[in-house]
Amino acid sequence: MGILTRNIERAPCTVEVSHKFESLHAHIRFDNGAVVHPGDEVLVKGPEIMAPFGEVVIEKREATIIRASAVERLWTRLTGDFEVMELCEFSFSEEVTL
Repeated sequence: MGILTRNIERAPCTVEVSHKFESLHAHIRFDNGAVVHPGDEVLVKGPEIMAPFGEVVIEKREATIIRASAVERLWTRLTGDFEVMELCEFSFSEEVTL
């Protein structure tokens, strides 16, 4: 991996989508043991997976992992905490707005 270059990997994966009352989630597991690092991008091939309410759908797919360059990885580590804090900026109010 170079300072400015990105590498592309392909990996078999298992996608699990749950649409249950107790658990609403989508997870991906790389079947070859690949690990995603800060700044990497993952694209899963295939059509959208829709799980009907009350069910869990599991499918085998192929994923493309676009590895971040060394500079992108460093930038993600340095700025990641600030981006997470933006998600935490909320407040609760007793007033009802229409």
